[in-house]
Amino acid sequence: MRPYLAAFLALMTVTACAVGSGAVVQGAGPDDLLKLREGPGLNHRIIIGLPDGTRLTRQNCVTTDGKVWCRVMLADRPSVSGYVAAEYLAHR
Repeated sequence: MRPYLAAFLALMTVTACAVGSGAVVQGAGPDDLLKLREGPGLNHRIIIGLPDGTRLTRQNCVTTDGKVWCRVMLADRPSVSGYVAAEYLAHR
């Protein structure tokens, strides 16, 4: 994929969600969990695993190493927050 096309797609992913909008974990699978991390990237410590269906509030998103990461907080426990890969978020 050409770099400018990848950047455009990442921008579309980021701008498609309004800050503070509701999101739900989707695509982690029945036997896996989406990792909530301290920072945007695989090199950051895992805080907790989130199963499909977990309700989140999405904050800002950033691109790190070509992958879009969104800062989120648990809808039911706003004190728990971190970053998840945007590809596993669906709007609710």
